[in-house]
Amino acid sequence: MSKPKRGYTAEFKQKAVEPSCVRGNAAEVCREPGLNPSVLGRWRREAKKYGPNSFPGKGNPKLTDGQREIAELKKRSRDMEIERDNLKKGDQHLLLGRQEKYRFIKHHKFKFPVGKMCKIFKVGKSGYYHWLKRAPSKRWSENGSPTVAIRDIFNESFGSYGAPRARAELLKRGYNVSRPRVAGSMGANGSFAKRRRKFKVTTDSGHDYPLAPNILDRGFTVSAQNRVRVSDTTYIKTGEGWTYPTVIVDLFHRKVVGWSMGKTLETADTIIPAWKMAIRSNNITKELIFHSDRGSQYAGHDFANILKDHNGLVVRSMGRKGNCRDNAVAESFFKSLKVEWVYHQDYRLRSEEELSIFQWIETWYNRKRIHSTLDYRTIEEFENEMYNQKTAA
Repeated sequence: MSKPKRGYTAEFKQKAVEPSCVRGNAAEVCREPGLNPSVLGRWRREAKKYGPNSFPGKGNPKLTDGQREIAELKKRSRDMEIERDNLKKGDQHLLLGRQEKYRFIKHHKFKFPVGKMCKIFKVGKSGYYHWLKRAPSKRWSENGSPTVAIRDIFNESFGSYGAPRARAELLKRGYNVSRPRVAGSMGANGSFAKRRRKFKVTTDSGHDYPLAPNILDRGFTVSAQNRVRVSDTTYIKTGEGWTYPTVIVDLFHRKVVGWSMGKTLETADTIIPAWKMAIRSNNITKELIFHSDRGSQYAGHDFANILKDHNGLVVRSMGRKGNCRDNAVAESFFKSLKVEWVYHQDYRLRSEEELSIFQWIETWYNRKRIHSTLDYRTIEEFENEMYNQKTAA
């Protein structure tokens, strides 16, 4: 009797291909899920040719990026038509539908060609550029329905934005809408921000290593980068067992400057690789406070000796026992990571979890996510503003 053929989902194929490309070692990746290297090689060739359009499933055609763009634009056009037809004021729907199309073209011009979008949405290219040059009308700014934009912002944030962040993003896109109105629109459409769960303490402070005083003392507002960094370690479950992510956050702009994904809670598997990443991109030239909890990873001799190698510039600080508020920024980061992302995934392999969290940190959190502590700006916007102020001075 022949051996039954093993089936693989498109998600499995994609998550198997991605870590093999990141590591550059297909054989190592094959050992983890028990794959044949020739099969993974075929998947990699398909992923290279079709990109995100790979592995469409039985009966579905494989599309090039150009074909995929056209299909996506057509779908968006149909969605806008439905949105327009559902408007209650019949004398407003034609203007509103065109305005929405122009706004979509404006915010996606770096992804799709303007000419192609105008053709798909059946609007004139000259009309779009004319609209782009003139300021939005008072009627549109005050009375235009931002329903489509609110829905897009909510979806782009992976369902994590509430009314305050959604309104901040709306203002950036040219909509003058009050917070209550945004909240009402989100509630009517069932767009409720993801809620936090209860967390348990995982810090191992039952050790005999020397402890540092709480120098930071909840002084989480910092005037310059590379002056104060905070760190924490948490746990995430996968099909292969638990993993232990560690992050280092710069308090000035709340950017994750170092992170690691350990298979154990050992110092060499958690804080040391995260610290090495942090100093590669942000060299220490002035005194820096490094704050953490009292976990053995931070208090142990291995990490303490690494910090001493920086010519006495690194000053250690630790929160009080059992008081998570002393390390609130790092704790808050992991709450956001889990609530906004991890709890909605199903990690079978450690490798796919590592790639997934890498993408969330580097492409979303550090670049596009709005931070209330930065006056509802992204980290990139905050950095650019600080740079411009420095060069102007």
